[in-house]
Parts: sequence; structure tokens; C-alpha cells
Amino acid sequence: KILSCPQRAAFCYKHGGLMEDLLRVGVITSPHGIAGEVKVYPTTDDPMRFKNLKECILKSNREMLNLHVAGVKFQKNLVILKFKEFNNINEVEKYRQAELYVTRENAVKLEEGEYFICDLIGLKVIDEFGKTIGELTDVIQTGANDVYEVTTPERKKYLFPVIKECILNVDLDEGVVTVHIMKGLLDL
Repeated sequence: KILSCPQRAAFCYKHGGLMEDLLRVGVITSPHGIAGEVKVYPTTDDPMRFKNLKECILKSNREMLNLHVAGVKFQKNLVILKFKEFNNINEVEKYRQAELYVTRENAVKLEEGEYFICDLIGLKVIDEFGKTIGELTDVIQTGANDVYEVTTPERKKYLFPVIKECILNVDLDEGVVTVHIMKGLLDL
């Protein structure tokens, strides 16, 4: 099972020179009311994770800010956040389309066999006999099961369903995904 961290488009953001992984959890769409609240489009698989969010990092074109969450509400498919640092609409207006990140220590805890998409992108993909197939370049979330897009050195793309019969092992420490090539999978 895969949990999208910062949504597939952004994946992980390398913060400053420290190369600290930040995981995107949302994007501010607009202010909400006049008291400094913002509407946030969640880019995480579990918007309820905001209930336990204490702090996050706002990244806009101009700056990065550490923010402390003072309140959380839900409205349709959006999350409404109130930050301790902002008290009126004028302070938050400039942060439309700003991204919200969490550090790995503030990220949701993963179960065994769960991965953030950002940790999978770029992994080497080999078959069960050790032959290199290519690099994992995307994770497509279909609803039924996820699909790994693997790009060969020749720029050919293959799709591997994330099912136990096909994905044999994911080793983040080694940077390798081991797959079983099911009949017809490489026939394009």
C-alpha cells in the first residue's frame, strides 16, 4: 500500500542545504473569513491527518515559514486551518497557492509495507533474477490498486500493478524494487 506524501506532482521537497525531506500535505487555496483562517486542498491520502497536525512549514514563492496549527475544520473536500501566527485576512491573502509541508518526524506513521510515493520514485527496478529493468518513475493511483510506472534506459515505459504476485520486494535502504514479470507484461 502506498501513501501519497506530497502528491505525485511535488513528491518530496529538499529543504535548504540540509537536504531535509519535507512531505507536502496541502496547498492553500484561499483565505477563509476575516480571522486569518485558510482553505487548504489536502494532498495527502488521509485528510483527517490534519486533526493531529501541530505544526507545518509554509512554502511560498517568497519565503518559508514555520507555522503552528491553532484550529482545524473540514468543509467538503477542503480543510480549514487557523495558524497561531496569523490573525486576519490581510496576513494570509498573499499565501494563495502556497504549499504546506511536514517534516518526516511529523508525518503520519506508516504501517509495514506502506511507502510514501516520494520514497519510491527513482528506485531501481530489477526482476527476480537480478536483471535491471529500469527506474520507477511514477506511481499511478487507480483506486483498485496502485501501478508502478517503470522507465527503461531506452525510455520505454512499462506498468507494473502493485499486487503481491508482481511486486516481490521494496527495499528502500538498497534503493531497489524487485518484481516478477507476469506473462504479457512487457509485450507492447
